Amino acid sequence: MDIKKQSEGLTTPLSPARGVGGEAFIHSTESFGSVDGPGIRFLIFMQGCHMRCRYCHNPDTWKAGSVGCGYPATVSELLDKAERYRSYWGPEGGITVSGGEALLQIDFLIELFEEARRRGINTCLDTAAQPFSREEPFFSKFERLMQSTDIVLLDIKHIDDERHRWLTGHSNAPVLDCARYLSDIKKPVWIRHVLVPGITDDDDQLTRLRQFIDTLDNVKRVEVLPYHTLGTFKWEKLGIPYSLADVSTPTSEQIKHAEAILVK
Repeated sequence: MDIKKQSEGLTTPLSPARGVGGEAFIHSTESFGSVDGPGIRFLIFMQGCHMRCRYCHNPDTWKAGSVGCGYPATVSELLDKAERYRSYWGPEGGITVSGGEALLQIDFLIELFEEARRRGINTCLDTAAQPFSREEPFFSKFERLMQSTDIVLLDIKHIDDERHRWLTGHSNAPVLDCARYLSDIKKPVWIRHVLVPGITDDDDQLTRLRQFIDTLDNVKRVEVLPYHTLGTFKWEKLGIPYSLADVSTPTSEQIKHAEAILVK
């Protein structure tokens, strides 16, 4: 299925959302996250994403900046809410900002993370890095953001560019370049890869991905995330055809096999 048809109705062109008047567009928050970074974390899911991943479990995060697409929130509102749960975080916990794609609201993200650092809160960015660029003004902003970011969770959805385009609607070139930059500055990174049977699980591409990871000096963990269909009801509600309806979730053996290649 054509990726444009797949996302019909949610592809209104968007400039990178930056928040309005010190606010960002937020999809939701969760108070007790245990798998999105070290320790226990307060999760902030930001609204807006340019990718159209065929297995996305939150297609309701794609659009931003219009009625019904997220709600506005300020830095103080989010951090004050997060700190209500600080006693649960332990020595490694903190906040994780995800999406959607958080980097589409990078100006707000800088303000959020810098204030979090002033409050002594550990910061984690969960990103697919699609908007990453070494061109200005983005690159200087990203450099500044990294100064107040403790760890990055980087999603590499497919190592093959053509298949990545089919899967997400975009090239993986910015993603891989972001990974190289994060390695250059020694920023701690967890690499995450969604295992989709028949699409992202063949030995050749897994080996190529591992070979790419081996060129990086900053990877602290590699995670294999099993494909699931828990978000398909959202596609139905939004009236978007779900092109992976016939794809099964990976078996435990398939997961272990992928981990044997990727996780060292």
